Amino acid sequence: MFRYCCRFFCRTTGAARRYCIKNNLAFTSAFHTRFAEYVQARTRIPLNLTYGWLRRFHAPSRAVMVPTPAVQRDLAMRGFANTVAWTRGVDTATFRPGERGRVDTTRPIFLYVGRVAVEKNIEAFLKLNLPGSKWVVGEGPQRAQFERKYPGVHFAGIKTPTELARYYRAADVFVFPSLTDTFGLVMLESLACGTPVAAFPVSGPIDVIGDSGVGVLNENLGVACLGALNISRQKAREYAEQFSWRESVNQFVGHLTPVAA
Repeated sequence: MFRYCCRFFCRTTGAARRYCIKNNLAFTSAFHTRFAEYVQARTRIPLNLTYGWLRRFHAPSRAVMVPTPAVQRDLAMRGFANTVAWTRGVDTATFRPGERGRVDTTRPIFLYVGRVAVEKNIEAFLKLNLPGSKWVVGEGPQRAQFERKYPGVHFAGIKTPTELARYYRAADVFVFPSLTDTFGLVMLESLACGTPVAAFPVSGPIDVIGDSGVGVLNENLGVACLGALNISRQKAREYAEQFSWRESVNQFVGHLTPVAA
């Protein structure tokens, strides 16, 4: 799947880029995820090689839209020019507080949502000695391995957005163990449902949570998980409401480059 996604990315975005350059059309591009780090985690290809390719790919773009200030700073240090901010938005209608009885396991309930893959650092969460129960919602190449290795963890597979919101609401803490995500939209989805976040103090969580008080960032993920149990669910929801789709769309449209008549 990873190889297929890489080929699809190169063919589709590469074709659009070539067309624009060939026809002298101005265009913008976007940097969504830490692709170089994911490639290194799976293939051991050095970061500088992949970042060099990405830098050349985005170079003709009039603006490179990035999700957070931290990513903007990182890319600037790697020689990327013309980066602009494009924040993410959350569907606060689907992801909202409500009835919390979706899962019937021992509380507190700690939840992870996302790909079950090496780049998500999910084992940092699975191996923690926490009270209550752990849930994983999502699919990926490491799921079968982790189900065998951690029989006490509940694996729910892929869910629709409506079903996913029920898991967020049922959880007491949402755990985000990734060290490489550029943003982490799942954190906003969880907060919109009223569930606080526990994460490492790295890019992504720092930009989304920061010093807002709706999550705990700590080098010790277990300490972060236990600390997040004390956070107000109402406060988490109120914070998420600041990240509307309208603001995200307005930023995106503002960065587009008009085509000359």
